[in-house]
Amino acid sequence: MTEGHTAGGGEPEASDSLKTFGEVVKTFRKRARLTQEEFAARVGYSLPTVASIEQGRRFPSADFVERAEEVLDAFGVIRAAAKHLSRQPGLASWFRQWAKLEAVALTLYTYENRMVPGLLQTEAYARELFTERRPPLGDEEIQEQLVARLERKRLVTERPNTAYSFIIEQHVLERPTGGAEVMREQLDHLLELDARRNIEVQVLPKKLGHHAGFGGPFQLLETPDNRVFAYGEGQRGGQFIADRKEVSILQMRYARMRSQALTLEDSRSLLRQMRGAT
Repeated sequence: MTEGHTAGGGEPEASDSLKTFGEVVKTFRKRARLTQEEFAARVGYSLPTVASIEQGRRFPSADFVERAEEVLDAFGVIRAAAKHLSRQPGLASWFRQWAKLEAVALTLYTYENRMVPGLLQTEAYARELFTERRPPLGDEEIQEQLVARLERKRLVTERPNTAYSFIIEQHVLERPTGGAEVMREQLDHLLELDARRNIEVQVLPKKLGHHAGFGGPFQLLETPDNRVFAYGEGQRGGQFIADRKEVSILQMRYARMRSQALTLEDSRSLLRQMRGAT
């Protein structure tokens, strides 16, 4: 599991807007006198996918919306209904609470030892992660989750007043995820983002014997009303942390890691060095 995306085979929780959209599609399908099987064949999606969308359990892709609109000759109603969907596609239910706060945070601190943090990933890097997930994802699921990732990562460029800090393990940046070209582009992207005034990227060197992040990756954020929350993630799920004592412990660990990581200048130099070596 990586940064709040649904587990293979798991359906996200339904929302009222999803259920409403599903009912709209079903109504126009019945108006056209099509069974679900016939409709699925005409729009080019599997029967389970169509059934899930009509039941409000699956977020429709933009492609599905357009095909359904055309096949059912829905007078623009299906397209209009899609504009009011309130759930972010590809985001697991347990991650959505964090995602809402992430979008308004004053500060956002991230420590990662598995992969480049989602907010910093290029499209090619993210696609490689989704493509290689186990159990395997279908093409529609990969595209849905990729769209959600790309939409979410706009935060770092569209919120110049949010202070972002990222601490990344050196071995993560040395792993050739997706191949040399993908990593070269990813390192270029990190250097480009690091040049922004509100974004700091620090590398935790692999020569460090012991550091404060051995407990695993986590994130910290401060809300507009100055509350601080944390979020941690494992193989099959995530944990939203609101308890002040637990948050304080993670704040202490993050502060320690900032001092243990390379300085901003040294981190930048190492990124350039890695970029030249790929």
